Amino acid sequence: MSPGRTFLDVRPLRTSPVFRRLLIGRTVSTLGGFMTMVTVMYQVWDTTHSSVWSGAVGLAQALPMVGVGLFAGAWVDRADRRRVYLIATVGQALCSLLLAVQGFTGHVPVVPVLALVAAQASFGAVGGPAAGVFVPRLLPRDQVAAGLALNQATGQCMMLLGPAVAGVVLGWWGIGVCYLLDALSFGLAFYGAFGLPALPPEGGRSRPGLHGVLDGLRFLTGHRVVRGALLTDLAATVLAMPVSLFPLVNAERFGGDPRTLGLFLSALAVGGVTATALSGPVTRLARPGPVMLCSSALWGVSLALFGLTTSAWAGLGVLVVAGAADAVAVLSRTTIVQTRTPDVLLGRVTAAETIVGQAGPHLGNLRGGLAAGWSSGATALVTGGLMCLLAVTAVAAATPELRGGAEAGDPQDTGAQDTGAERPGSGASPVAGAADADGSPGSPGSTTAAPAGP
Repeated sequence: MSPGRTFLDVRPLRTSPVFRRLLIGRTVSTLGGFMTMVTVMYQVWDTTHSSVWSGAVGLAQALPMVGVGLFAGAWVDRADRRRVYLIATVGQALCSLLLAVQGFTGHVPVVPVLALVAAQASFGAVGGPAAGVFVPRLLPRDQVAAGLALNQATGQCMMLLGPAVAGVVLGWWGIGVCYLLDALSFGLAFYGAFGLPALPPEGGRSRPGLHGVLDGLRFLTGHRVVRGALLTDLAATVLAMPVSLFPLVNAERFGGDPRTLGLFLSALAVGGVTATALSGPVTRLARPGPVMLCSSALWGVSLALFGLTTSAWAGLGVLVVAGAADAVAVLSRTTIVQTRTPDVLLGRVTAAETIVGQAGPHLGNLRGGLAAGWSSGATALVTGGLMCLLAVTAVAAATPELRGGAEAGDPQDTGAQDTGAERPGSGASPVAGAADADGSPGSPGSTTAAPAGP
């Protein structure tokens, strides 16, 4: 295989100037987002010296994601996605600007800071589902996985770079400048999406309010492939998430050396970045179902092996493999969701996928901590990894459509035939909407979209 086909597939950058502009804006905004995340944690700790208040930062970010996300997805599926995204981007920028003002002012109580964090997360919960429809509307179907891989690669790079940049800026100029740089970064995200045409839902629109939310949930439970993809992700995160166990395993096996603990986390990131950089064969293969199942199973096996190893270097090696498997599984799952979901439902399904991606790791870390409290860190890792393997095997056995690896849009899935969409001019009556009978998108290769948002 030629090197050009081994590394990250960059065809979307060559073939779509719109995608290229959007990716640049998204990348800069993601960098600013990670800088703000670190800055908020630093400010709250510096003000309170309380782990409870530090934990409240995560709560302020997570609650809007769950509480706003599904209803925002229903709204997105009724509106012009471009306009919704631009409004959400402006809202996030204003929140960062207000954070900068309070940062320059100084001595602001923690509660208003957390309120601004929650407000920004709420705008993000609206903009995320809107941006989730962009890639399949911009790129030909055979390049959708490559576009998602580029999004993932730039996001991972910013996750590594953002905290370091935040530390330097905090040390030199203080928290106000960090927040201000984040506010400015949203300007590029806005510019990236501003030139898009209107992006209304194709084939209809969501029913209003709770009815639209329930239609989205009905699709998720009825569409076998999409449901299997999300269940696989939950199996990997809820049953086998290892991060909360790292300090205990480090103390049990490696004397509690903080350098070893830091390497555990870095090993997962190195594996993820490396796998994404070499994802060309995976995205060109066009078989995301089997790839996701195998990668999720490898994640579980790797973490079980990490629980058994007594060598630090061997442990780091299997964590690199686990991180690579996780990155490939996430890329494959997102490809399945975005190519198997009708456009009229994609905002709601993207919101649900985001909630699963946010809640699963938190629940997994809780499960790991409870299991370790009853046994040991190593036992919690081994049992979690094996349960993940069994659960993924069960999903594969129950969902032959995932094992078969048919390309998105093949008429194999018989679930979720009714999208609950309103056709223009038909009033509020739900009809079988913008999808084929298998629930797959009806018109591949349309050319108006953008990568996932800031």
